[in-house]
Amino acid sequence: MKTKLTRQLESTLYQYCLEQGAYVVEEVSMPADKGIVDTLSYQQLPDGSLEWRCYELKVTKSDFHSKAKLSFIGNYNYFVLPQALYEEVADEIPSHIGVLIYRAFDQRALDLANQPLRAPGFLTVAKKAQHQDLQVEEGPLISHFIASLFREVDKAKRVKKGLQLYSEDQLYKELRKRARGGYNVYDPDKNLYDRFLADGQNDAITALQEELDARNAAYQALQLKYQALTQPDLREQL
Repeated sequence: MKTKLTRQLESTLYQYCLEQGAYVVEEVSMPADKGIVDTLSYQQLPDGSLEWRCYELKVTKSDFHSKAKLSFIGNYNYFVLPQALYEEVADEIPSHIGVLIYRAFDQRALDLANQPLRAPGFLTVAKKAQHQDLQVEEGPLISHFIASLFREVDKAKRVKKGLQLYSEDQLYKELRKRARGGYNVYDPDKNLYDRFLADGQNDAITALQEELDARNAAYQALQLKYQALTQPDLREQL
């Protein structure tokens, strides 16, 4: 599970890459069994070639020392770190690997902003990355990049469509999970099932009342027509 700080680094880095004019996607599996990079971006250079950048996000020292493979296969490769962590591990970072430092916006900056900020903080370059040749073949890397983009688009479409994508069985299982705390007999309003049933009953009553009102209106209209046909004085008034 990603921590709150990891998500903040991720969203800030995404916005940073966009501002650099790059295409970007998170969690891309590398070809040739080179692991999974946290964030991968590329830009097309004036000569038509592509420039690839890999970013690994770390928020704790234990995370930095994780045995997970570092997928620094890009032309430029970076660690994205909080300031405090960078000060702890600076001597362990290889000379060709760059470092971006994350700093969160303070509350005063958030309050003074004219519009909602696109990221929770900003990045500064603490150490520039040195250029290296791409460590994998570019064709397969492009395919992996596109596959990851498709995954994100599919996730976004699922979120937009919401619960209609899930079967009744899946929804029922999720409801059961949320009810594991037991039934609260003293405060029924806190029970999901009671709320659902009450809303359903209210909807049913509303629908029946609307149907009844419509039938009454139709009955009144028919009654007026009948009276007009059978009572000459009323027919002249109508």
